[in-house]
Amino acid sequence: MVKVVSVKFNPHGKAYYFDPNGVEVRAGDTLIVETSKGLDIGECVYGEHYVTDESIIPPLRPVIRVATEEDLRIAAQNKEREKEAFAICKEKIEAHGLDMKLVDVECGFEGNKILFFFTADGRVDFRDLVKDLAAVFRTRIELRQIGVRDETKMLGGLGICGRPYCCNQFLNDFQPVSTKMAKTQSMSLNPTKISGSCGRLMCCLRYEQDAYEDLVKKIPKVGAFVQTPYGYGVVLATNVLRQKVKVCLDEGGEQEFKILNADEVAAVPGGRPKPGEPLPQVLADIIKAEEASEPEEDDLWDMPEMFAEQSDEYYLKKAPDNEKAPAQAQSGRPENNGQEQDRQRPQSGGGRNRTKHNVKPVPKQSGAANQKTVPNGGQHAKPQHHHGENSNQPKNKPKNQNHNRKHHYNRPKPQSEGQS
Repeated sequence: MVKVVSVKFNPHGKAYYFDPNGVEVRAGDTLIVETSKGLDIGECVYGEHYVTDESIIPPLRPVIRVATEEDLRIAAQNKEREKEAFAICKEKIEAHGLDMKLVDVECGFEGNKILFFFTADGRVDFRDLVKDLAAVFRTRIELRQIGVRDETKMLGGLGICGRPYCCNQFLNDFQPVSTKMAKTQSMSLNPTKISGSCGRLMCCLRYEQDAYEDLVKKIPKVGAFVQTPYGYGVVLATNVLRQKVKVCLDEGGEQEFKILNADEVAAVPGGRPKPGEPLPQVLADIIKAEEASEPEEDDLWDMPEMFAEQSDEYYLKKAPDNEKAPAQAQSGRPENNGQEQDRQRPQSGGGRNRTKHNVKPVPKQSGAANQKTVPNGGQHAKPQHHHGENSNQPKNKPKNQNHNRKHHYNRPKPQSEGQS
């Protein structure tokens, strides 16, 4: 990064970078700077700032000083001298009969050179003119031919928009402008309507070209065969800025025109298919206006649900690992269907089975149904599984008088038919 200041030598000229060289400079100051042609006076349009090394054309010349009163007096004399030189040069051009138009005159700050700008349709032999001007002004004379765009930039004026010319206000470089830009922006191709005062295409056509190129990609061309939510048709007109398309529909036997958004229309590749061929479906993601539906009001008389159903995970967590979840738990609602559930008693220790089932307990009975056989000195035998009424196991077991009450496991069980 390099520290520079921006200086303009005339209001319609380009800004150039200079090294501040330790001079305190602010925007609006008049400065004396060193150029390739000697000292010159200009106005600072941008104070000290930093720019990249690539944006500087070496060598970077320094600022000599801030203009003094004597410098300003010399600049005023040069302005008067420019007016005098313009009138004399114009007379000499007419005297020599040259086909050229004088545009502007600039005098150097040191008074060692006068520069004349002119326009011409072709090459001009102005060697005799230079000799006459050198004899009058006794200094170095330089004639420079410029284009019509540069002429308009120097002279200034008002465009068809009512504002000052862009080239005279802020444009530093002229960018190429083509008729294709006017066509892309749907403008009239009449040269008188798209040309500026210089006779060339208006510079403002370049401003919106990038935006138009992006918008044109999202909209079908005029004459394209397209598919719409209302059927197939042909594009008659487009509005690029508003992204609107006017389509003439084919269906219905009569011509029907619709103005649709660009995202509601899809161009058919290859154009209209031949007779007999099916119409392709190319339209996707159609944005349709959804009818505003009124929100449903809550029923004040609807009874809220007071109980939450238990999921299968609830019963699996509650049951021990060695117990099989009942079939009713899979549906979340255990039911008592009058049959005994499949259960397994704990091994050697008589620990209680903590699984709770939604069955009605029966009072303790003294019958053989509540007794179990304990062979071999009180060790519990392998528990028997009951499978309901159709099971082959007997419902009543023989009563064992030596049964140890300490390890008795009295578990509730559903009352089945046939028990006393």
